[in-house]
Amino acid sequence: MNKRNYQKELEHKILQLPDSGQVPSLLLHSCCAPCSSYVLEYLSRYFRITVFYYNPNIYPESEYRTRAEEQARFIQTFPAGYPVTFAEGAYIPKAFYDSVRGMERLPEGSERCFACYRLRLCETARTAKEKGCDYFATTLSISPLKNAEKLNEIGERLAGEYQVNWLPNDFKKKNGYQRSIELSKEYGMYRQDYCGCIYSFKERHPDMTSVL
Repeated sequence: MNKRNYQKELEHKILQLPDSGQVPSLLLHSCCAPCSSYVLEYLSRYFRITVFYYNPNIYPESEYRTRAEEQARFIQTFPAGYPVTFAEGAYIPKAFYDSVRGMERLPEGSERCFACYRLRLCETARTAKEKGCDYFATTLSISPLKNAEKLNEIGERLAGEYQVNWLPNDFKKKNGYQRSIELSKEYGMYRQDYCGCIYSFKERHPDMTSVL
């Protein structure tokens, strides 16, 4: 079976957007400002975007606050196509720990990460439905370390559950990841050196685990 090209599916979806003068709305889950940079540059030409910052996985809370503030700052300074707004979800770390219980010792990129994807995308889909958005998506696929196939699989399943359109994507394609690095430098963004959760922190900084 041929592997799906989610970037081509996204391009096809954009070409199919109705030319009616009505700009479709998109609730875009974002994990951080650097990952959102290229995605906003690309998609704000076609959608009215609300960046949904929902990341209860991030450890510690000070790191969460730093990333949330940087996300809001970037949105305020970036010259998007159509207007981009910011919405912050609830920061309740227990939701993350409950979702990955029993998988704590699994490595980065495993089922533990997929459970984290589901947690964040489920809340994004629910919120998109609540806000009456036309589409929902996530910036996570821009990272070479994130599984775009699994992200799209989860997104499509949730689209059926919540009756909100999923926007297929693999933002790392077409040099998207490289462009995000360029934009991060251009806007002087804070860039973290680990994915976000305590488990990725421990993998990245094994010498600091004794103080956690």
